[in-house]
Amino acid sequence: MKAKKLYIVICLLIGCNTAWAFTPTGVAPAFFGPNALPIPDMSDGQTYDKLRVELAADGYFGYDGSRTADLFARVQVPLFTRWANVSIWMPVCEWYKQYDGTGHGAGDVYLSTDVQVLHNSWFKGENAQWIPQIVIRLGMKTASGEQFERRRHFDDPGYFFDAAIGETIPMGPVELRLSGSAGFLCWQTADARQNDAVMYGLQAQLRHTYASLQATWGGYVGWEEYGDRPMSLKLRAAGHIQGFEPYVQYQWGIKDYPFHQLRIGMVYNIHILKANSER
Repeated sequence: MKAKKLYIVICLLIGCNTAWAFTPTGVAPAFFGPNALPIPDMSDGQTYDKLRVELAADGYFGYDGSRTADLFARVQVPLFTRWANVSIWMPVCEWYKQYDGTGHGAGDVYLSTDVQVLHNSWFKGENAQWIPQIVIRLGMKTASGEQFERRRHFDDPGYFFDAAIGETIPMGPVELRLSGSAGFLCWQTADARQNDAVMYGLQAQLRHTYASLQATWGGYVGWEEYGDRPMSLKLRAAGHIQGFEPYVQYQWGIKDYPFHQLRIGMVYNIHILKANSER
């Protein structure tokens, strides 16, 4: 009889743990605001040799009729050399209208370190130009975003790392750059649990001296399979005029990211490295 009771208790414990482990939490991008855990902008396989300061205004239009506007800021700094960058970005403030009313609040702060691990300029010879460029990136998300109870931001931290590879193909007066990335993204959800996701992305950029066009397809795949597999297509057109890069970007949420995004922004590039710092 004691053995039978012990068996029943063990079965109940296993059943409870199984239900806990496989019940989705719903802390996923499909059920929160557009800035809760957006698909990270992918690297094109190159670090920057200039300080880049970016300001942009976003408009998000939800499939359910919700509206969000925000002010976005990003700074990318070469870390004493062009082969390592530190990036900080965040939606400084967002204003929204959704099913339960209107409001505003600050977003999460993101921080990443990007390191160039392979570049064709490190090699000599006729075929050196065909050696691809590879960047490794390690990033984190803070829990500074506000209004979890209104499903605007996750009230938890997260982190990610990925690798991006890219190659530039000369095409007369323009260049075609093809890039791909893959990585890992993790964030805490609820009940001390976390969601682990595989990140992916493909990018094509057509660049002229004074303008560029870029298309990026990407997303990430969480293990809960409940609103945690966002996928989107981003289209960007930019100008390049004496260090200034005015641009317009449109993002279409294909899956588990129920928003259209229109971004209008400006990037300013500043030379801060000495001539010999690239060696």
